[in-house]
Amino acid sequence: MALAALSFGALLASTGCISPRGGSAWAALLRQAPPAAFPIPVDGVSPARLINSWGNRRGGGRRHQGIDIMAPRGTPIRSTTEGIIETKGMRGLGGLVVTVIGPGGYRHYYAHLEDVAAQVIGEWVHAGEIIGYVGNSGNAAASSPHLHYGVYTPGGKAVNPYPYLRTGASFNFSRAAIEAPAPAVEPAAAGPTAP
Repeated sequence: MALAALSFGALLASTGCISPRGGSAWAALLRQAPPAAFPIPVDGVSPARLINSWGNRRGGGRRHQGIDIMAPRGTPIRSTTEGIIETKGMRGLGGLVVTVIGPGGYRHYYAHLEDVAAQVIGEWVHAGEIIGYVGNSGNAAASSPHLHYGVYTPGGKAVNPYPYLRTGASFNFSRAAIEAPAPAVEPAAAGPTAP
């Protein structure tokens, strides 16, 4: 069977995405509540530097469905949540993108990348793991390098990520935290239903 013919679920099963408790990491991820705050996905950017560009007018009658986080070209971009790489590659207006399905089935969309990290579609990523690098691909080619970060409900409705990022923090990993073994995937207790 060709890779293009695999469904996302079949791809997850084929990559061995199974939790230590015997259930799939995918099912456990979907049962988790989304976080109440997200860390800022771009290295070196503090909450004070964020600008809420949600809803701003765009060409063609569109509205901005995310926020732009300005940073120098090549700055590392980290996954804001644990999750599974759903898409990776060139995607129209977004240019080079990575999409991570996180807790509760929310999609985290990272666009206008310069380059992507080595993960493959269906691979598990941890919060703070580098998934790409800031750029200006897609319809951002004439603008300064930045990350377009968007969050979408499981039903596809865009959610403004700004309130959840401004209360978050920058990733700050100690050497010990980076080298520690990954925790087991556990379903979270019931909590908020939307980020």
